[in-house]
Amino acid sequence: MNLASATFAISVHDNAALPPPGVPEIAFAGRSNAGKSSAINALTGRRRLAFASKTPGRTQLLNFFTLNGAAYLVDLPGYGYAGVPLPVRQHWETLVGQYVAERASLAGVVVMMDARHPLTPLDHELLQWMQPSGRPVHVLLTKADKLSKQEAQRTLARVRSELAKITGETSVQLFSSTKREGLAEAAAKLNEWARAKKR
Repeated sequence: MNLASATFAISVHDNAALPPPGVPEIAFAGRSNAGKSSAINALTGRRRLAFASKTPGRTQLLNFFTLNGAAYLVDLPGYGYAGVPLPVRQHWETLVGQYVAERASLAGVVVMMDARHPLTPLDHELLQWMQPSGRPVHVLLTKADKLSKQEAQRTLARVRSELAKITGETSVQLFSSTKREGLAEAAAKLNEWARAKKR
């Protein structure tokens, strides 16, 4: 799976318009402004593949990026946004909820959390919401460069311990888009999921 081959494929506003199931899909979820789009751009080596906005709730669709037809990366709408009309929020939640629960091609979900403020009530809500689907989850503690090395390691250990109490199949790592730290570890996890889904 060549992450550097990523190109935009389709934006979906309704689950009826999803691409035909088949190749593995890896979804990216996170609180608004947790660094989701920046992480996708860093992993693919593309500066503006996914649009990183300072406005919470800007990503309102499921955005699919194809990897030479071998897999898809899927940018999910951010959660925890404010100032968005309730009907719009409800539509996004239905869109994402059905996709995560029912999509046969979904190999796993990468969840972004700001390393300075991990495991907020909204993060817990998302993890609990996804648990019934049984999808594997990999947490990226983004913006890890904003912490000292000691703080980052303490945060990693604490989050790993707390996640173990919530669900058994959740891994976690430190990540920084700006410093390009943790890219190889994250890419290895995505490739592992894609290979397992193809079997």
